Amino acid sequence: MSEKLYTVISKVFSVPISVINDESGPETIESWDSFNILILVDELENNFNIKFSVSEIIDIKNVKDIKRHLKNHGVV
Repeated sequence: MSEKLYTVISKVFSVPISVINDESGPETIESWDSFNILILVDELENNFNIKFSVSEIIDIKNVKDIKRHLKNHGVV
């Protein structure tokens, strides 16, 4: 899951995969803002064939949160 996840994050935020880790978020990725997070959620939903709830989307503060929610949806 991590490689595919990092590829999506890299594409949405226009950053190299090498700068992405579990702690990556708005503090470490300049383009991580309220608009781009919605684009990221849409890309994740399409790529992993899942649907996030509003509360899950609001809870996303970093890559670790995304991984946790993906696992809750059965993505491994």
